[in-house]
Amino acid sequence: MSNNLAIKLRTGTQTSHTAAENVGFMKCFLKGVVDRNCFAKFLGNLYYVYSQLETEIEKHRDHPIIGNIYFPELNRQAALEKDMEFYYGKEWRTCVKPSPVAQSYIARIRELSATAPELLIGHAYTRYMGDLSGGQMLQKIAQSVLKLEGYQGTSFYNFDQIPDKKAFKDKYRQALDTLTIDDTTAEKIVAEANNSFGFNMKMAQELEGNLIQAIGQVLFNSLTRSHNTGSTEVVIN
Repeated sequence: MSNNLAIKLRTGTQTSHTAAENVGFMKCFLKGVVDRNCFAKFLGNLYYVYSQLETEIEKHRDHPIIGNIYFPELNRQAALEKDMEFYYGKEWRTCVKPSPVAQSYIARIRELSATAPELLIGHAYTRYMGDLSGGQMLQKIAQSVLKLEGYQGTSFYNFDQIPDKKAFKDKYRQALDTLTIDDTTAEKIVAEANNSFGFNMKMAQELEGNLIQAIGQVLFNSLTRSHNTGSTEVVIN
């Protein structure tokens, strides 16, 4: 019997999804204005977030609920390490540190792992389904604007173990729907997915000062004036 968690997550995060696309940094990105240094910082924060998320999910791979959505082919840590080396060199660990918001995000992931690991599903859903959907659009934009060859600097978006992204997303949603959870737990997972969106938006907002410095306040204002209705939401189907 289905718990309809996939639909609950999709409908329950639509407002957050649209809000995320209306963060200034992301508006500029979607319009093809990408600063190399800002993008590298963006990926640097994600390296630390994914490293923690994947550590905690791995830790709970035998959990009666988490175990059912344990798909190591989704893991992004190794791909992000390649990107960090591309942008910062082999000694990247000495200069790449998580931002204040990223540190808070990581702390939340650790807290959930220790107290209610099933709620990590909200974070996994938000990040991985986004990466497999709208993230593919972001990769193409970054490759074009920054003139990157192959997957250099965008390995994060390259799921080489998932050749058919749509089929995998369908499988992931089916796995969500078969989890043995009650309505209260489902609501908490949706709430945590929205919490994940919140952290991701704040991490993007942290970078806006750097972006404005790179492209100028006037251009930033002109690119962020209009409201997006949710362009990447269409891609998530």
